[in-house]
Amino acid sequence: MRAVFATSFSADDPLSGLEIGDRPEPEAGDGWKVVQVKATSLNHHDLWTLRGVGITEDRLPMILGCDAAGVDPSTGEEVIVHSVITQPGWSGDETLDPKRSLLSERFQGTFAQYVAVPAFNVLPKPAELSFVEAACLPTAWLTAYRMLFTNSGLRPGQTVLVQGSSGGVASACITLARAAGLRVWATARTEEKQQLAKDFGAHQAFASGARLPDRVDGVMETVGAATWAHSVKSLKPGGRIVISGATSGFAPPAELNRIFFLSLSVVGSTMGTKQELQDLMSFLLATGIRPHIDHTAPLSDAADALRAMDAGNIAGKIVLEP
Repeated sequence: MRAVFATSFSADDPLSGLEIGDRPEPEAGDGWKVVQVKATSLNHHDLWTLRGVGITEDRLPMILGCDAAGVDPSTGEEVIVHSVITQPGWSGDETLDPKRSLLSERFQGTFAQYVAVPAFNVLPKPAELSFVEAACLPTAWLTAYRMLFTNSGLRPGQTVLVQGSSGGVASACITLARAAGLRVWATARTEEKQQLAKDFGAHQAFASGARLPDRVDGVMETVGAATWAHSVKSLKPGGRIVISGATSGFAPPAELNRIFFLSLSVVGSTMGTKQELQDLMSFLLATGIRPHIDHTAPLSDAADALRAMDAGNIAGKIVLEP
């Protein structure tokens, strides 16, 4: 089968280890299913994999990709894949399993014509969602849903700041927060991306690091080092930052004096559960909102798509269609 996979790691030139070619079709072991992939979306996790983060060399070659929507060949049912894989026998919140992994870390990923996953990780795809839309949900949109509705403590009418505007998680945060009745502010580096944030649903958009009209109740943080100080300074006393990533780096100034003096909270948030993925799909059907698609492409264009994501030259999600 055709697939996009990593054959080596490079922190400085991650795409040097990318290959597109034939790989063996997966087989379903006990309790697993094979899914024919109709659409699979890009995430920064794919670039981290090519840099050697979260994966060891002995697992190469590794097919990239966490997200997939497709068809169960055994039944013909349209499905969506939950990409958090837990250890056998785990019960409860999948994100708390210390031995959990994502597809493309221990098990082959979704940038392929077929993927094997535990049967537990296969959910019915609502007919109202296209394969392309559904493929955007399991990582970026699920991460945003958990940040906002499980971990932020925010209530309708309060103000949330979303750092960044064009990436998958940030754009999802903006749209989900607006649909839930929050006042949404966003930051972006350029006027074009500030307008993009408004198009996604932000009430106001500001230049990165700009002084805001008021302090906010919560911040959704995925950028990391470049925006961390601004996130802390933007919070009201008692406010909360929810962080799920650090695309600009993992070593920001700590701002510890502000955190303890203003009783601020910092909450880590990773992916989401199968139930939250189901709830996310129900929320989309109830509100009519949909993921923002920058563009779709065949597997053969995966390198160009990853370059565009790495450069930040996207508006929403890029989806590959095997």
